Amino acid sequence: MPNKHAEEILKVLKRTYQMPTWTKSAADPFRTLILTIISQNTNDRNTQKAFERLSNNFRINAETLANAQTRQIEACLKVAGLYRNKAKVIKQVSKAVLAKYSGDLRSVLSKPLEEARTELMQLHGVGPKTADVVLLFAANEATVPVDTHVNRVSKRLFLAPADADYETVRQTLQSMYNRQNYLAVHVLLILHGRKYCKARSPICDACPVNKLCPSRNLFRKAC
Repeated sequence: MPNKHAEEILKVLKRTYQMPTWTKSAADPFRTLILTIISQNTNDRNTQKAFERLSNNFRINAETLANAQTRQIEACLKVAGLYRNKAKVIKQVSKAVLAKYSGDLRSVLSKPLEEARTELMQLHGVGPKTADVVLLFAANEATVPVDTHVNRVSKRLFLAPADADYETVRQTLQSMYNRQNYLAVHVLLILHGRKYCKARSPICDACPVNKLCPSRNLFRKAC
């Protein structure tokens, strides 16, 4: 059931930020998977640079990346950090998608949500956040991926318990919002975390939801 406090926060965030145009159409599941792997522990700018370099050198499909040399993938990903590990993961996950699904993840995404989520997480290097991102953006499934921004902002706004793990944050957010708002909740909490509710120095005085934030006084010195 929707939560009044949560709904008020979402209304403010919707007035403050514009949803990116790329969220308005379904993404390719395999490209989304690769992009999400690259994004792990990497900022958006370097993630995009690395993905562009990979795209300029390879077709982003399971067959091509499964047969690519690991060192060539590494060269594309250097800007993203942890590039050696990410190159190995991309190579291994591409081989698995090619072998299990003939390179096409749509057969997985057509399954019931929890079954599809479990199956995606069986792929090497795919954890719950990566699986949820693929399900939300490529299949419009009813799930809220929890990245570092979503985790931090939702806890500061008391939308999730302070000690909650990934799954608890995800389930709590989903219980507070209607399904049609899951994409907006995910994207807008990220945008808010980047601009105002930063990890080390949150900009509380100018924050558009500061009147609704139970944590605002905790960061007064940082503001």
